Amino acid sequence: MGITKSDIFTEQQNDLAQFFKVLGHPARVAILQYIGNQNSCICNDLVEEIGLAQATISQHLKELKSIGLLKGQIEGKSMCYCINVDRWNEIQQHLNQFFNNTKSNCC
Repeated sequence: MGITKSDIFTEQQNDLAQFFKVLGHPARVAILQYIGNQNSCICNDLVEEIGLAQATISQHLKELKSIGLLKGQIEGKSMCYCINVDRWNEIQQHLNQFFNNTKSNCC
């Protein structure tokens, strides 16, 4: 595997690329949508709701946590998750800036 040249790009460009990479799986989008629509942290509901195996859900949660979109806390034998609102807002600002600064006058 080749060496990436991420150091020639801005921190924001690298951050957005990582965000898009993690959200490149529909299960992760579904997980975020489900968690985002809850009033509190959720525990074991995802397996039933999404329809994937526990190990698969855990791997997707790990990826979402790796970019800071989820916060988790242990409650007994369960891990409860909720959206990390600060990180969510930061990504939203990056996305808004990305889309708002892109002008297409060609074609």
